[in-house]
Amino acid sequence: MARLEGRTAIVTGGAAGIGAHYSRALAAEGARVMIADIVDGKALAAGIAAKHGANSVASAVFDVSDEAAVKKLVVQTMQRFGQIDVLVNNAALYSRLPPVKCTEIDADLWDQVMAVNVRGPFLMVKHVAPHMIARKAGKIINIASGTAYKGIPHMLHYVTSKGAMVSFTRALSRELGEHGIAVNTLAPGYILSDTGLTNTKHVEEARVPVRNSRAFKRDAYPEDLLGSLVFLASSDSDFITGQTLAVDGGSINT
Repeated sequence: MARLEGRTAIVTGGAAGIGAHYSRALAAEGARVMIADIVDGKALAAGIAAKHGANSVASAVFDVSDEAAVKKLVVQTMQRFGQIDVLVNNAALYSRLPPVKCTEIDADLWDQVMAVNVRGPFLMVKHVAPHMIARKAGKIINIASGTAYKGIPHMLHYVTSKGAMVSFTRALSRELGEHGIAVNTLAPGYILSDTGLTNTKHVEEARVPVRNSRAFKRDAYPEDLLGSLVFLASSDSDFITGQTLAVDGGSINT
């Protein structure tokens, strides 16, 4: 039997880039997936449905930083699938952020990054956790980044937001542990994803130095993350909580 058979997962930012790979991987392991993104995920959902069945997937367009939109998404998921077992807090602003000095970051942009990358996961947990608490079980996977440990320059807004996710996981795991809910962080290294490759400035500045910093001297791709994601979503990780799993070819040591 597939490892996620009978479970329902929400993947924020699940329609494009690495998030689309997450959505496909969870569905392939038997999960029913709600693809939730600010971009339309209907085409991806149609592809998943064709492969895994009409009841395997749904999609919704929403803004993760908007509480009313989050509440509506959770209601839609419950109406469609009847339960929520896995939450992947993946939605984030990154690929369209150019490297910029800390003294030149626009304050409104800083607030926007925090609204999506930090407020968004908080809102998702606020409205999803009650359904997990009622079932005394659940998996929350917060997507951070190896940059939170490296502290790379010229991306202060993004790196700060991902450092917040590591602390968010630690505190939340203590609070939800009594309800049987596991909360962990998946911290990818620099991944050559569809969306990431569109920002040539990132690729030019980061690709070679990051590759050279790894124990495994190669580029990383979305497929490298999928085994770890499924592990954290499945019963295989039932006694693991509050942890950060770095998937970066040995660039950092947690």
